[in-house]
Amino acid sequence: MRAVLPLVLFTLLAGCSSPHLITLQDGTHIQTVDEPDFNEDTGFYEYETESGDEESVNKNTVKKIREL
Repeated sequence: MRAVLPLVLFTLLAGCSSPHLITLQDGTHIQTVDEPDFNEDTGFYEYETESGDEESVNKNTVKKIREL
């Protein structure tokens, strides 16, 4: 039973993250680890890249965001 619990927890945590693809107006694609957060104060979408870096992009340059 003890060996099963970590496996179940890992599966649940892995299921929580949902990668997204940001498409910019110029056609550039950015893949994120999870759904980008929109910061209303700055007007930027904030996200984590696959390499673990925290990045942001101006909402005026974003064409669409979709879940992968």
